Amino acid sequence: MIFPKKLVPGNTIGIVSPSSPVSAERAAQAQKALEALGFKVKLAENCSLSKGGYMAGDETLRGQILNDMFADTSIDAIICMRGGDGANRILNKVDLNIVRENPKIFIGYSDITFLHLLFNQACDLVTFHGPMVSSNIIDNFDEETKASFFAALNTGQSYTYNPPVGFPVLAARSGKACGPLIGGNLTVICASLGTPYEMDTKGKILFIEEIGEHIGNLDRHIYQLRDAGKLDDAAGILLGQFASCNNDEDNYTIVNVILDALGDHHIPVMYNIQSGHDFPLITLPMNAPCEMDADAGTITFQMK
Repeated sequence: MIFPKKLVPGNTIGIVSPSSPVSAERAAQAQKALEALGFKVKLAENCSLSKGGYMAGDETLRGQILNDMFADTSIDAIICMRGGDGANRILNKVDLNIVRENPKIFIGYSDITFLHLLFNQACDLVTFHGPMVSSNIIDNFDEETKASFFAALNTGQSYTYNPPVGFPVLAARSGKACGPLIGGNLTVICASLGTPYEMDTKGKILFIEEIGEHIGNLDRHIYQLRDAGKLDDAAGILLGQFASCNNDEDNYTIVNVILDALGDHHIPVMYNIQSGHDFPLITLPMNAPCEMDADAGTITFQMK
């Protein structure tokens, strides 16, 4: 697997909008927010464009901008402006050879899960499920989110998930497992099934998060993964934030759904991982070798 070089103050970060747009005012705020952190910034030209009201311009343009950002040797890291919708439209527009030949830090979550899957599986690149500029850094870059962000992007041999205060890691099933981390947003990883970009969980640690779904919809998605063999193939499961996800009975949650879907298939399951659509948002290195110990409550990544 390919680990990108570390990010240090003074580096240049490219801000891209592979999914939905923001206003021109918000885009300007995004650039200033990264500059205030000590970085130079290149802002993609499409951040405030609109196609259909939910995509940041035409998919050919969005794909070409991403290719150009990877090919630009002056850019050290690429961070997404926000998630939203539409990243699946650009998957066949991305030049994978350019990405392979110019590996660099890539950061985002939510709809950006499509690109994590692409870069992790087709390019063997380690990417980062972490804060985005408009969604997090401008207004909600709390100290624990910020500390994790810089720790993940600058770590040495290993990186340990440090639970935020008040959010202990919990175990739904005991055991240990290791393997590359794969996954992200539940809706997106289900949308990948049956496509050339389908998520492969064989021997991997599956990470799942979601926002704004009723427990019945979560159930439908989890059982789709089960019936596609993705739960049986996984070495272990990490459950992230399920922000604003509603259930009709407080004692039946996503953890219960997962355990029901696993049945007698015993793999370790850990939950209350603070990464997803809520705060604090702890950065996770996708595709990095992950060691999870449900009994000890530890999650560690090898970064070399």
